[in-house]
Amino acid sequence: MIERIATGPRMSKIVKHNGVAYLCGQVGDGATVVDQTRDCLSRVDALLEMAGSSREQMLQVVIWLADMADFAEMNAVWDAWVPEGHAPARACGEAKLARAELKVEIIVTAAF
Repeated sequence: MIERIATGPRMSKIVKHNGVAYLCGQVGDGATVVDQTRDCLSRVDALLEMAGSSREQMLQVVIWLADMADFAEMNAVWDAWVPEGHAPARACGEAKLARAELKVEIIVTAAF
């Protein structure tokens, strides 16, 4: 059975299937990559809770940065956020994001 949560005409915020929750990509507000990453991860927290999951149950994360020069700053926020011993499989790359002001987008897959 597939469960879709917060579904609109274009996408669902969460799709759950076979014990796995797929979250839509999250971006954050703020002027810097640090601000945007913090805000983005708070949004991930809210979606994980809505999905009946948590940071400890993350399976895979894909992170897109508008500029890889922001990698270290984003990682500082990320490293403080991920629970010790529960780091997911992760990839990070550079991509042109949907709006010019965006610096980071994070896509999470988690067990529930």
